[in-house]
Amino acid sequence: MLGNRHFTAMLPVTDITRARRFYEEKLGLHATRTLENGDVVFEGDGGEFALYPRETPPQSDHTAMSWEVPDVPAEVKDLRARGVSFEEYPALKTKDGIAEVGKETCAWFKDPDGNILCIHHQA
Repeated sequence: MLGNRHFTAMLPVTDITRARRFYEEKLGLHATRTLENGDVVFEGDGGEFALYPRETPPQSDHTAMSWEVPDVPAEVKDLRARGVSFEEYPALKTKDGIAEVGKETCAWFKDPDGNILCIHHQA
């Protein structure tokens, strides 16, 4: 079964160099390897994801990836200082890009290709 197998999330991007720069410079992540096919892999304590090149941008209407953080407002402040813009979602009643959804605090932003990313904290 797959429950005990390694997995990798895949995010499509149209410009791998631009996307890699965003993830490294804006989010503070570090690519661990580039595969022969051009995919760029990032590994962290909680998992792994890869950026893969494609000709057309993704049509994301949902969160593609989310990180658990200890303090959402502090992370939002830090990421904004790095040039990251946060999304406002009226249906979720976001204020300054941050939403309280039950016992969870969340904030969403997009990468240069429109992949929707999130930071969250579960109380």
